[in-house]
Amino acid sequence: MGDNVVHLHKNTDPPADTELSADTASVTTLTVVPEPAPPAPVPLWVRSGRAIKTAATHENTKTAARAAARHGMYTFNGGRIVARRTWDGRTGSRYERYMRAAEAAGNMELAAEWEERLQRFRDARHRRRMDLLHSPLDAAKAVGVGAGMSVGLLVALGIVMALNTKQVGDVITPLTATIEFIGTLMRIVQIVWGPAITIGPFLALLALWAVGRKQQAAPQWALPANVRSGEGEPITPSIVVKALRDLGIAPLKNAIKEMGDAGASMLGPIRIAGCGVEVDVTLPSGVSTIEVQNRRRKLAENLTRHEHEVFITIPQAARTVRLWIADSGALDEPIGPSPLVTDDTMTADYTKGKAPWGQDLRGDTAALSLYQRHLLITGLSNQGKTAALRALALWLALDRSVEFWMGDLKGAGDWAMFDGIATRLIQGPTDEHVIQVTEMVEDAVEEMNRRLQAPPGTEFPLLVVIVDEAQVAFMCPVKGDDKRPYGGSSATSRYYMGARKIHNQGRAVNVLLWQGTQDPTDQNLPKLVREGAHTRASLALGTESQARMALGDKAVDGGAAPNLLRPGLDKGTLVVASDGIEIPKGQSSITVRTHYISTDDAKAIASRAKALRDGVTTLHVIERGEERDSLADIASVVGDAPRLRTQDVLKRLAMLSEDAYGKWSFIDLKRVLDGTGAEPYKSDGVMVVSRDRVARALANRDGDGSASADG
Repeated sequence: MGDNVVHLHKNTDPPADTELSADTASVTTLTVVPEPAPPAPVPLWVRSGRAIKTAATHENTKTAARAAARHGMYTFNGGRIVARRTWDGRTGSRYERYMRAAEAAGNMELAAEWEERLQRFRDARHRRRMDLLHSPLDAAKAVGVGAGMSVGLLVALGIVMALNTKQVGDVITPLTATIEFIGTLMRIVQIVWGPAITIGPFLALLALWAVGRKQQAAPQWALPANVRSGEGEPITPSIVVKALRDLGIAPLKNAIKEMGDAGASMLGPIRIAGCGVEVDVTLPSGVSTIEVQNRRRKLAENLTRHEHEVFITIPQAARTVRLWIADSGALDEPIGPSPLVTDDTMTADYTKGKAPWGQDLRGDTAALSLYQRHLLITGLSNQGKTAALRALALWLALDRSVEFWMGDLKGAGDWAMFDGIATRLIQGPTDEHVIQVTEMVEDAVEEMNRRLQAPPGTEFPLLVVIVDEAQVAFMCPVKGDDKRPYGGSSATSRYYMGARKIHNQGRAVNVLLWQGTQDPTDQNLPKLVREGAHTRASLALGTESQARMALGDKAVDGGAAPNLLRPGLDKGTLVVASDGIEIPKGQSSITVRTHYISTDDAKAIASRAKALRDGVTTLHVIERGEERDSLADIASVVGDAPRLRTQDVLKRLAMLSEDAYGKWSFIDLKRVLDGTGAEPYKSDGVMVVSRDRVARALANRDGDGSASADG
């Protein structure tokens, strides 16, 4: 080998202050790089600590710890509850608590009553204690007398046996048998006593655990997850009182603290009410009902409910609020189909019947009487207003005596199934349709006046004038030839004045006005018109002021709050103020979840209604200025009736087209029909027009290729 070596590692950094020589420069060095040392072992105590931490923080461990703490506290607090009940039963502490609670609530009369009951309890307890002084002697006498009588009875029984068997020894047989029976019982007790002493404490603990579990007597963190989150949490007196205490009303909180029963005396019984519970709360002196009503959301959250699941109303009792608390999620469930859909044999009775509209919050059927009641339904757009209004009309259509005049100012076909039921059906959103609807309302006023002038005692069939989307009529800016506006809320407004006149006198002669409108304001729903309705119902609204417009101040002050319904989620839920529906005593309104009837189902119900009627001819809106075929129009208005009085023919023609036939007389009608073979003739003393003759005349004319365009 030479002097050169393989350079595995060369030190390129010369020593400081050292001059490099030729010899030094030619020298290479080997540097040995040591392998990295293995990591130091983790101490056992560190590994153990990590394992313990992982185990302690595992969800299963937490669940087990909560379960152990929960059941342990159930037993401990169950013992406290039993001890408290026992103490209350043996002493007058219960009466003292109720007396202090009545005093804190300012009810001195009730406090005096509890004081009297406490005194009676103490007198009775004193008598019992005095009786104990004589009880040992009385007990000894009773035992002696009882034992003597028992022995005598057994000996007498033995004598009877001895006489029967002729054996003297049988005299003591019953006594001997009794002694042996007592000995047997003692042996049984000796056998059972040991296990009973062992098992007895466990049974006692189990009983205490059951009491604590029923009362959920454990810390909140130890309760099951669904209870901690409030899901499915039952409503108990303690929960209601705690929710009221935490409302942030200082007088209420202080009064509950001063009550010896922690506020339980404020509550009436908690009653099951449909898909929830109901409880009356008597507020202490110094707390008004409006203060609780204004904190509805906070109260609902304190009760672990959503705001829409708690309703606060004011019953007749003074200083009392009635809470209805729904089961969690119950109001989001559908209520099922309408009886109009499920019962195809159902009919209606306008005077005595009630329309099956839906269910109240209790789950009971909510039925509405329509007899001589004007109706107003309002709410935000797309909340189910038309469906709710149409459901009432569909039920009423099953009474064949009822006549309908309808104006749908939306024109989307929601009322198309009434073609063949309604005498008039106007559908469309234009100003021309508003004019037609206004004239329809004015014709209803004329019909009302005609009925009012009839002899006293005359009975009239019901005429229902229905205007859906009535806000379109009120907001219409068009003026007639007489310069009077069709819309508006002034004394010159034609629609407004027509509605007012029907409201004033229509119900007396069975002429009713039903209106549906959106998003009420003073402009699109004038005050006098909305207050003229006997039945007022509202779906979800935006503000409290709108709720007052829809239902009136009395209903809102009594707890009605359609502005707190959830738009889009509470579709079809109405707050109703009416004497035509059963409202709980002391309340001014009721919340109804209406049955939804789809358009297809509505058509099926309408078909049943048509089958009950004698071929109603529905008159539709006609564009003004259109050229008329008088003979065809006469055939149209006669409809399926075999014959029709000429007076009715003229009336229907005017309804069909006011421009063309509004000024027609009998002479004009006779002029058109003369020479056609369908001339008017007298039947039963009145002039009539025959359906078959008009149809034959029309067929003969069309066969000749001629057409009449008179009028």
